[in-house]
Amino acid sequence: MIELPEAHTLATQLGEAFIGKTIVSAAANTSPHGFAWYSGDPELYNEKLAGKKVSATAAYGGRPEMLADGMIISFFDGVRSRYLGKDEKRPVKHQLLIEFEDGSALCCTVQMYGGMMAFPDEPRDDFYYNVGREKLSPYTEAFDMVYFDGLFDGIKKSLSVKALLATEQRIPGLGNGVLQDILFNAKIHPKRKAESLSENERELLYKATVSTLKDMREAGGRDTEKDLFGESGGYNTILSSKTLANPCPVCGGSIKKEAFLGGSVYFCPTCQVL
Repeated sequence: MIELPEAHTLATQLGEAFIGKTIVSAAANTSPHGFAWYSGDPELYNEKLAGKKVSATAAYGGRPEMLADGMIISFFDGVRSRYLGKDEKRPVKHQLLIEFEDGSALCCTVQMYGGMMAFPDEPRDDFYYNVGREKLSPYTEAFDMVYFDGLFDGIKKSLSVKALLATEQRIPGLGNGVLQDILFNAKIHPKRKAESLSENERELLYKATVSTLKDMREAGGRDTEKDLFGESGGYNTILSSKTLANPCPVCGGSIKKEAFLGGSVYFCPTCQVL
């Protein structure tokens, strides 16, 4: 799934690959997928995008996007975006294929579910898109300890640390995937009640959030995800499905996996005491 570090990596790569290029065609929903989402009728994507020139790219929360002559093309969740060169064979099945004047292309496929939106660059009634633009990103200096501390204001006593960080769009783009290493680095169990954290633990969690996400971004995303060129990210996850069989890198104990809040959590019961 695209989360904060992957969104920024993809935005950078999309810029390097397509800024200055003009779209000659766009084919959406050629291979229908029950959980592929579009803005309006996907059959109108060619009409919306053909002839538009890409001028900028950006990332907001977990959404990389391209700006093309007043149109925004935005991707999120389980969309796999892939650059294709002039002579590369186009896949038979895809959920969005954008062809450019120089013969290169952007091919998007959906894994479990995901969105490929194309809409005018103007105010929009879309909560998830707007909150990603409006809330502070951990990649900005304004995302400081005071701001982070404010996330705890008014929370329910039953709220877990996982729920605090990875739900309700408190930190757009921070999902269950990047959460695992953040909590491991902070030595906090995902099921801990957020209200139970001491002032020192809150500070440790803040520092782990900022530093872990920074490391992931600088490495080009996590090794569990692919970039625009089909390469795995360079950040080696500490806790993920890839490392479950490995011992804890700190204490040597066994890593545990449990279902929690609609997804799996990974943790070391010795280093992350509940």
